[in-house]
Amino acid sequence: MKKIFSIILSFILLMIFIFSGKSYALSLDTISTKVDKTTVRPGEEVKITIDFGKQLGAYTFDVAYDNKIFEYVSADGGTANDTTDKVRVVFHDSSGGTNARENMSVTFRAKSDITTSNPTEFSVTGEGLSNADASETYDDITMPMVENLTVEPEYKDYVISLTHTGDIVKGQEKEMKLSYSSPMGHYYEHARLIAEATTPANASVKLTGINADTSAEQDIIQSGWGDPQGYKIGGKDVLQELNVKALFSDAGDYTITLKLIDRDNSDATIAEKTFNFKVAEEQQTEQPEENQPGNSENENQQPTTEGNQQVEEKPEELPKTGNNIFVLMGILIVLISAAGIIFYFDVKSK
Repeated sequence: MKKIFSIILSFILLMIFIFSGKSYALSLDTISTKVDKTTVRPGEEVKITIDFGKQLGAYTFDVAYDNKIFEYVSADGGTANDTTDKVRVVFHDSSGGTNARENMSVTFRAKSDITTSNPTEFSVTGEGLSNADASETYDDITMPMVENLTVEPEYKDYVISLTHTGDIVKGQEKEMKLSYSSPMGHYYEHARLIAEATTPANASVKLTGINADTSAEQDIIQSGWGDPQGYKIGGKDVLQELNVKALFSDAGDYTITLKLIDRDNSDATIAEKTFNFKVAEEQQTEQPEENQPGNSENENQQPTTEGNQQVEEKPEELPKTGNNIFVLMGILIVLISAAGIIFYFDVKSK
């Protein structure tokens, strides 16, 4: 009886050894992942590939993704099922090893309405892995393999502008329009506008705006613009405009340099532009030329000659003749009266 029991026990141990040897799982340390781009624009596609490092006849891989940023497009290397935040790809070579695969991939598309920078990742896990003829099985991949990438728009540089119309005169305020803009501006949590100026010797310049929050005047050259800690800017079609007044103390050449800076990055310059200004002396009001005293052209005008002909200027007023006419009329009346008297006495004497 004991002999029979020993034989049965030995047989059981042999079977356990045989089957345990066949089902023993190995670690697949040759597997790796990669993405074909690490910066993705809105509307662009990106592909994550899983390289096995050897041929596999069976596997199931899960690729997790952020469905606020990506949408699933397609998969290569198995039957795919998208659950809106994870794509599961299942493969089994039913040919017995002739159609084994060395890799698989999944393609995603970044959503087109993204206007900010979005650091994100793909996370890969796997199970049910075996080699081409299923003679070896491999450990499940429970520790996710992660690929980092960023989805963001193609940002455009900020453009700074400072414009005015007409001449600039010393001591007189000049209205100007200050602006910065970008069709797709990079986002900054704490940006700020500052200004620097160069002036002629002993001269000064102010560039003043009205702070809408405090209703107080703010000289941008002296103290910058807005909250000293900065303010948020960025996004699509950025346009910030500010009406300012410039006051230059003296005539001469000035420059004003405007800068957008990032307070979160040691005041690094985001955008910068220098503007040149030529300031004139104070303008004098002039009298009309014909009324100015001492105008030699209006006084004692003399005839001028042009070519061989002499040209006389006509007098502005005709000469007065009223007194001469009255004298002649008086003489005529006296003569007529005298002739009448003589004629009267001559008739009477006859």
